[in-house]
Amino acid sequence: MLNPKLKAALQLVSTLSAVFGLRASFRDARANKDKLALADLIITTLGLVTGTALAVRTLRRGEEQK
Repeated sequence: MLNPKLKAALQLVSTLSAVFGLRASFRDARANKDKLALADLIITTLGLVTGTALAVRTLRRGEEQK
């Protein structure tokens, strides 16, 4: 099992890499005026924001326990 701080750091790296993919998808969806794809991007972005907040909270809790 991974250390919670290491797991949170990996989650942050994963989120950052996903952002670059979202940018490309957003450009394509906007160029094609695909409202369904744009809605999917919004929902995916909200999930990434939530995941990032959870990872940051985990990292902060680790600092508080020292």
